[in-house]
Amino acid sequence: MLNTGNNASLAERDLNVLWHPCTQMKDHEGAPPIAIKSGKGVWIEDYDGKRYIDAVSSWWVNIFGHGNSNIADAIGKQAHQLEHVILAGFTHEPIVELSEKLVNLTPKGLSRCFYTDNGSSAVEVSLKMSFHYWLNKNGNNKKHCFINLGNSYHGETLGALAVGDVGLYKDTYGPLLLQPITAPSPDNYLRAEGETAEAFADRQADALEQILEKHAHETCAIIVEPLIQCAGYMRMYSPQYLRRLRALCDRYQVHLIADEIAVGFGRTGTLFACEQADITPDFMCLSKGLTGGFLPLAVTLTSDEVYNAFYDDYDTLKAFLHSHSYSGNPLGCAAALATLKEFETRNAVQNNLALSTYIANKLAPLKDHPNVADIRQTGMVAALELTPDGSRQTEFPWQERRGLKVFKHGLKNQALLRPLGNVIYLMPPYVITESEVDHLVDVITQGIEIAVA
Repeated sequence: MLNTGNNASLAERDLNVLWHPCTQMKDHEGAPPIAIKSGKGVWIEDYDGKRYIDAVSSWWVNIFGHGNSNIADAIGKQAHQLEHVILAGFTHEPIVELSEKLVNLTPKGLSRCFYTDNGSSAVEVSLKMSFHYWLNKNGNNKKHCFINLGNSYHGETLGALAVGDVGLYKDTYGPLLLQPITAPSPDNYLRAEGETAEAFADRQADALEQILEKHAHETCAIIVEPLIQCAGYMRMYSPQYLRRLRALCDRYQVHLIADEIAVGFGRTGTLFACEQADITPDFMCLSKGLTGGFLPLAVTLTSDEVYNAFYDDYDTLKAFLHSHSYSGNPLGCAAALATLKEFETRNAVQNNLALSTYIANKLAPLKDHPNVADIRQTGMVAALELTPDGSRQTEFPWQERRGLKVFKHGLKNQALLRPLGNVIYLMPPYVITESEVDHLVDVITQGIEIAVA
């Protein structure tokens, strides 16, 4: 691979041929994309030699640092043995070993693994499996709806987009989408003054129960991101809601889908967010951190109860006829196995407790800033909400683009801080040091002053 050229020349070539994700391309007329040459640890470096701390883990996928040699070596070794094989009718050792480990690590009862290429596809699988389960079990399609949460996000393919609730991504494609039933979010930011997170969670669960009383007969599943609504401005909620949710799903005979694509693999302070509520969902979707940020791979885990509803001697239509060409790719599985080994050798979940406490302490002084309405944190995810006067507002004055101003300031000062509207957040790789956290918080503090000036 050639390491020639510079940022300007590569950006010019890029803009002649590329269409970037989640981007208004006209914005690049004055701010061309930054060409990255290499990465190591939390740092990425461009072709002009400028370095940036990847505070957002390159869209939340990188957990043990760029250029991790253990993961890279595992991929290389596997590439020389078997790069890919069709997974229909065939198998291979990396996928069997990975599946055994995931069944052992995830909440008890999740015993079957179905592989796809990306998080949105994992969500699609869970939706289709749930619908198809009820069809196989009941012999009719009375259950055909899904319940989501306000402000939720589950991906960009049409099924996953449909069960989200962030209008910025969804509204344009409304005519193409199925229509879920939306329950009020348990988001702590919305609780009444003086109300505890647990009491608010119970209040919102009560509202969900009223929906289930009317719609359980037609509902296949409820889908949630446990503990953090990530693309929904990093809003966070109490594990109590998950406990109530599991009980309600059992009582009203609907499935629970846990989208742990962004929050899994240690982000929330436990290996999986559902652990904090001591619940097992009917479906768990995993991706992003699964391969340590090296390769695309996703998996939907479910139970033998669901699996057996598709198991039949004669009826092919009862089978789950969903596939991807690269399902269970051996290189991705090798990366995932190496990533799980990193958790073991580094004692990562335990070590993150001290690191997340350090981040909390460094951000604490900003609680008194007149333009910071909220500082929230769950494990290794921390977020600051900027509002004009520091009051809790639910409508973002996005035209001021305060988050964008902080982002631009960060790029001038060795920090990649891609915002969510006016929410600045940290979701760094677990190998970040305290001094690197110090630098990020200093840049954020300076950036806020510039943004609100």
